[in-house]
Amino acid sequence: METITAVRPSPIAGTWYEGNPDALARQVDGYLKEAQIPPLEGEVIAVIAPHAGHIYSGAVAGYAFATVLGRTFDLVAIVSPMHHPYNAPLLTTAHQAYATPLGQVRVDKKAVERLSARLEATLGYGLTPIAYDREHSLEIELPFLQRALHGEFRLLPVMVRAQAPAIARALGEALAETLREHNALLVASTDLSHFYPQAEAVQYDTEMLRCVESFDPEAVFRAELEERGFACGLGALMTVLSAGRALGGSSVKILRHATSGDVTGDYSSVVGYGAAVILKK
Repeated sequence: METITAVRPSPIAGTWYEGNPDALARQVDGYLKEAQIPPLEGEVIAVIAPHAGHIYSGAVAGYAFATVLGRTFDLVAIVSPMHHPYNAPLLTTAHQAYATPLGQVRVDKKAVERLSARLEATLGYGLTPIAYDREHSLEIELPFLQRALHGEFRLLPVMVRAQAPAIARALGEALAETLREHNALLVASTDLSHFYPQAEAVQYDTEMLRCVESFDPEAVFRAELEERGFACGLGALMTVLSAGRALGGSSVKILRHATSGDVTGDYSSVVGYGAAVILKK
């Protein structure tokens, strides 16, 4: 029987983002500093950020996380897609902490258990714990949180395989109930369209971001279903929008959009990235 280590070792440090702690801190701090945030009408209760390698989407992610710079949370829930072929619809980590070059982020096992129990009651199943996963889309956000937030926080990690409105609604409501017990931040990890020419990508991404800004999880799903816009983390995005509404969120503000072509100069086939926040007045 395999022994699971307490700390999940990073499978992507040094490739998807800087492996050297000092270089990583400088890079992330640069993204946070360069973000030009407009006046926001309300308190940020959730952020939506991309999850490509930092050199591609880090500048966009900086806009999302700059909105919580210096704030303190005792719990951060990251909802991401799961790109790998696990059978379970909803997953979490079996480890007690995530490792990045900037240090360890402890998992709040009690919050995970409470969320899983609420899902069991509504869906008939909870969160399936997995060990040594190679999923990048959740971990990629951690260095931004480690540099942006003041003080330590615990993590509630959720990885979504299921792309269904009913599951997103149930997960969103269960998350909201769990987070009400904490001073918490929600994070949705998603990229937008994939591998279209720049002009098409901008068209698709503009429509998807319009639906996100409407603060309507169902509109986001319809856009994908009708192929008017795309989000690879659709289930995660719908979940966080649903949870944000349940937590009293009043509006969504789009902060930034760009594509991989804006970094590489190759506009023939690009990936779209967006940053947004959910605000509560």
